[in-house]
Amino acid sequence: MLTPMPEHTATSSSPQRRTGVGPDHPSYCWWVLSVTSLGMFLATVNSGTLLIALPTLERALHTSLLTLVWVILAYMVATTVLMLPAGRLADQFGRKRMWIGGLIFFGVTSLGAGFAETGTQLILWRIVQGVGAALLFANAGALVTDVFPRAKLGLAMGTNVMVAAAGLVVGPVLGGWLVIYGWQWVFWFNVPLSIIGIVWSLMVLHETGHKDASQKMDWWGNLFLIVGLTGIVYGLSDAGIDGWTNTRVLVSLVVGLVCLPVFILVEARTASPMLDLSLFRIRIYSAAAAGAFLNGITRFALEFLFVFYFQGPQKQDPITAGIELAPLAIGMLIASPLAGAWADRHGSRTPAVLGMLISAIGLAGMTTLQVSTPYWQSAVWLTIVGVGSGVFNSPNTSAMMSAVPPQRRGIASGTRVMLTNGGAVISIALMLMIITAVVPIHLLFSIFSGLTTGLSAEKLAPFMNGMHLALWILVALSMLGAVVSAMRGTPEPAEPVVIHAEPEAAQA
Repeated sequence: MLTPMPEHTATSSSPQRRTGVGPDHPSYCWWVLSVTSLGMFLATVNSGTLLIALPTLERALHTSLLTLVWVILAYMVATTVLMLPAGRLADQFGRKRMWIGGLIFFGVTSLGAGFAETGTQLILWRIVQGVGAALLFANAGALVTDVFPRAKLGLAMGTNVMVAAAGLVVGPVLGGWLVIYGWQWVFWFNVPLSIIGIVWSLMVLHETGHKDASQKMDWWGNLFLIVGLTGIVYGLSDAGIDGWTNTRVLVSLVVGLVCLPVFILVEARTASPMLDLSLFRIRIYSAAAAGAFLNGITRFALEFLFVFYFQGPQKQDPITAGIELAPLAIGMLIASPLAGAWADRHGSRTPAVLGMLISAIGLAGMTTLQVSTPYWQSAVWLTIVGVGSGVFNSPNTSAMMSAVPPQRRGIASGTRVMLTNGGAVISIALMLMIITAVVPIHLLFSIFSGLTTGLSAEKLAPFMNGMHLALWILVALSMLGAVVSAMRGTPEPAEPVVIHAEPEAAQA
């Protein structure tokens, strides 16, 4: 007679049938890093592919210059203003849930964006896509900080930045190849990557964060931030095209300049602020946050300018232009993990200052570029700026995240990325304003459309002058970033991160 097997024997092993290890295992942090790295790769590849495809997109959808720029800006504004609510939701309901929700949102909206028939429709899809991106960006740093010991946090952040830089290398080249088959594939290729990310996250992640369910959503703060940032960015981006006296420009700027200070007042008075102003009383956090904002301005503005420099004055096709942008990301790829590991042992202030200074040198060198300058010179300066950005980024991120209490890391991570993205959003609007102030609109439209064949160096000179002026402004901002980074103090020794795992049933 057979003895029946106890029920628990048949079922007790089922919870072990999952990829990875438990949250209390020493190697669990590296499994988490694999998840966040995949998410960062997805986000940065998407950014690079779309940037390189902008001239093709303009020709396919017959958009105006301002609409074309807002295909980029709408996504970035949405991501920026939703970053803090996304961090708040993660602190309340768990980082794993919000991370997977972000991947689902990103994949579905990428599919929809490829079916857009007009520039306006594409802008609307990009706004919704920004919701998914906000959930990813707000949670990546917090997920990593929750599980890595402080002694290895710089290396972990450096690895995330390194993977993101790899996405920047692949993105433009991939974008140049995808537009051969249609601009829609610039969005559709995100779908399989999102599915892979969802499956991997479900298999690997546990809920280990410190939930703070007592906090409420700051609806008024969200409203004033959305209206204020949108007003400033729209006003700046349209000023050079329609003029500073245009009614839309004036109204947008006034609304933005009124709403942003009101946003700060609301955050100072509400019981559950979206932006935790108390974090900025931590000296190292506030200095690192200001540095992140300034670095966001310089790096993204540079990519935006060089997409059109290579496809415009230098007359390259999208694939070649994508390859020629690679040195910027390669410099970041090499420098980020090395700087992160160095900062773990010696502190973040020196590499943060040094990174900004290196970037300033590279940006200043770029002002020597002309229409007929050989590519190797562009490659040298792009590499130098990439190295500077890599040296700055991972130590600066590690310093910000390790300076705050564990239960505030969701909102701290959201604040960090909000500032970086806010700098990037403002930088594009600022660059467009500067260039349109000195370049005739018909010439600028030809350059943005990739239709510069037959234009002489003399006719392209206004664009080059505007580009050089923009680069000198970026040099000044990088120098300011070095000064701000030098003002940070020495962080207090952090308390060890205690991981509280939740039951498997709660992670579905």
